[in-house]
Amino acid sequence: MVLVQLVPASRSAGAAPRPSDLLALAHNRSTEARERLLLGVVALCDACPPAGELSPVLSEIFLTLARQAEREVRKVLSEKLAHAEWAPAALVNVLALDEIEIARPILESSPILQDEDLLRVLIEASLEHQIAVARRPRISGRVADAVIDQAEPAVLMALTTNRTAEISAEGVRRLVEHSRRIAALRGPLTRHPLLTEALAEQLYQWVGTALRQSIAARFSVDEQALGAAVHDAVDGVMRPTGPEPDPVDQGDRDEMERRLIDKLQSAGQLRAGLLIRAVREKRLSLFAHGLSALGGFSVGQVRAALSAPTPEALYYACAAVGIDRAVFPTLLVELRKLNHSLPGDRGEPVWLRGALSQSSAARAFKVLIGGDTSELQAAV
Repeated sequence: MVLVQLVPASRSAGAAPRPSDLLALAHNRSTEARERLLLGVVALCDACPPAGELSPVLSEIFLTLARQAEREVRKVLSEKLAHAEWAPAALVNVLALDEIEIARPILESSPILQDEDLLRVLIEASLEHQIAVARRPRISGRVADAVIDQAEPAVLMALTTNRTAEISAEGVRRLVEHSRRIAALRGPLTRHPLLTEALAEQLYQWVGTALRQSIAARFSVDEQALGAAVHDAVDGVMRPTGPEPDPVDQGDRDEMERRLIDKLQSAGQLRAGLLIRAVREKRLSLFAHGLSALGGFSVGQVRAALSAPTPEALYYACAAVGIDRAVFPTLLVELRKLNHSLPGDRGEPVWLRGALSQSSAARAFKVLIGGDTSELQAAV
């Protein structure tokens, strides 16, 4: 779609539109007029920024017009509002969760976004959205910790190269630990201003020759002693004296997922959308811990539902935390791919029976997973 000129050509390019022009557009019901009106009001607010917050009525007008606007208009709107201190918070948050080409200017620059907004994006949006948050100038330690908790390599890389991020000493330590398995973090960490000598010595043990020289030049590192330690460590891995360890420590991964869920729940940021995203990203353990925490179930109960011969119990658990029954069939297909085709496909599709309240679904789940099916009808 080609945007028509907002104001007559005779007027200067940076001038605000006349109120009469906007009034005429307001009376025009066409899509083109709606979009011109939206951008016109933005231009007017830019020229004469409102004192304090916008009125609720004007904020609602912005939000309504933006939801009706086509993609290219929303993209222009995002660019115009990226630095606006007067922008309506509701509209900024809608744009922040839009497709990434629209959301990026808002995520990287908008002064309206608060920590809670950024944490929501980290939980609900795509990997590209998370990277944009990690690159945002001067993100708080709270947001940086959430990025580190999620442990996505590309997002960690964006955070590590963001020199303005407020990363705690513990956060830097955890980044160094992540660099053991994510080689791309090692170079940026050797140059990071928050890297301490103690952490440099730890990092030294698993970087290449060039990065070791960089660390040695920056810190007082005993290369001979550390070189011997590295050799011993490598020798121990190549010729272990004990039983060969499991290459994937599932217990550690499960514990990390549990801690992440606990932190999100403590911060009031745990939502049903996280469960859907966890399945999409093939993180079955995160899904199980999240469903357990949101529904007030034990992890054992959730895992029993995931391994059951029928998906009925799992459906009730998902309905109890607000996952729509229209979403459940697709979610079930993805879960079976991650879980050895379980839960099984016995029984009828209970999600076709009709809507179910969250409290009734929770009661049905607990009755069914407890094995006492005699009370199931009453619970539902």
